[in-house]
Amino acid sequence: MPSDREARRDAYVAKTRSELAGLASEGVCMSGNSFSSVLFAKGELNAGEKDGRPVLSGEDGTALRKSLEALGYAPEDWAALSCSLDTGEPLPAQTLRRAVAALDPATLILCDEAAAAAAREAYADELAALPDFAEAMLAPGIVALVLGMRVLNLGGFEAALADKRQKQVMWARLKRVPPLGEPI
Repeated sequence: MPSDREARRDAYVAKTRSELAGLASEGVCMSGNSFSSVLFAKGELNAGEKDGRPVLSGEDGTALRKSLEALGYAPEDWAALSCSLDTGEPLPAQTLRRAVAALDPATLILCDEAAAAAAREAYADELAALPDFAEAMLAPGIVALVLGMRVLNLGGFEAALADKRQKQVMWARLKRVPPLGEPI
């Protein structure tokens, strides 16, 4: 007979599995570990992702995983979310909110400006309430606290991979996310 703790865990896993299956049936594209502390949102999909490959399965995903590992995160401790449906249409703002809530990350990293624009729309009310304008605009490199979640806009990660100087800028931005448990 399972303990209360095991029963709660099983119920939580079943709930999350059901929520994610529902989102997937609506055309939401996700990959990675659904119980991770870091969620990458990507708005500008590359050719492979547009052809059905998982989000962040290319060179950009490899680079992001290496960056997280260098920051002390387990290499599998991330999830990815496309800001486009599997049809290519933009992910509706309410669906983006539901997907982020279902994945429940401590940190949301916006990989590009398209993802930042989608997050600005989805969290418009919460962002408008922030006292700092740069945080409210999700300016690249600024960590904002939104609904208890750290949000960082990288401002074009995949495009930066081709330029060594821009890769250094992205690395500096990623290092701004404090380790879990530390305040912003």
